[in-house]
Amino acid sequence: MAAREPEFAKVVVFGTGLIGGSFALGLKQAGAVEEVVGFGRTPATLRAAQQLGVIDRAGINPAHEIADADIVLVATPVAQMPEIFARIAPYLGPNTLVTDGGSTKGDVVAAARTAFKGHIGKFVPAHPIAGAENSGPSAARWDLYWGKKVVVTPLPENNDERLDRIKRAWSLCGADIYELTPEQHDRVFAAVSHLPHLLSFALVHDLAVRDDADLFFTFAASGFRDFTRIAASHPEMWRDICLANRQALLGELDSYRAQLADLHDALAAGDGARLEAVFDIARQRRRAWGGQD
Repeated sequence: MAAREPEFAKVVVFGTGLIGGSFALGLKQAGAVEEVVGFGRTPATLRAAQQLGVIDRAGINPAHEIADADIVLVATPVAQMPEIFARIAPYLGPNTLVTDGGSTKGDVVAAARTAFKGHIGKFVPAHPIAGAENSGPSAARWDLYWGKKVVVTPLPENNDERLDRIKRAWSLCGADIYELTPEQHDRVFAAVSHLPHLLSFALVHDLAVRDDADLFFTFAASGFRDFTRIAASHPEMWRDICLANRQALLGELDSYRAQLADLHDALAAGDGARLEAVFDIARQRRRAWGGQD
């Protein structure tokens, strides 16, 4: 029996690290792509990506690579996406689709509308929920998305064929596909992703700048490790995410501050019943979510 033709002849990836590199490796593992071309900020990064088999070759000029690409994935920090969209917009081919891996959607969609104008239907926004603390091509894994969620946030201009094609690409990487509007996405992830990162960074920073910081870190154990694991994440990326989604994040931060104020008052009053009630609700919901009941 003849081997099946790959579904995608050419995929171009901007950002060949954890997110973009794992997308490339996932498609390669599935036998779904003939060639992956990578763009990055430094030649050294692109050389590493090629040596690791993440990409087949490095791109030099978008004018030579975009028009015949089936999919262009922009997997850079979100603050870099407007400039990349503007660079590739003049060269989109009739069958070229663009997707992204950004953790915020409202700002990314606005940048795409500015850059792509009448071709905005070729842009299908997405967000893979499969981050990790490590970055760069060496962090990329073919199975990163296996069994993980990818949220696609379709635009009114996306027809069914284009939407299905982007969903198919992520599915070939092993992902489970979900849909939200860009607005729903940013509200949800401000609460369950962006706020936890902000809090984790804040706690570690609070201890790190104390005169006796080493004393605290000497005795920090598994509880501290679990709570602060995400504080090892990429500072530039999370700076961009927090600023890009700042309105929704400010709302969640205000809600959390109100929760902290409530706990503060309960502690000050020695109100054990209130503390236990909060802890019990949180415990039950966390255990149910974690599948431990």
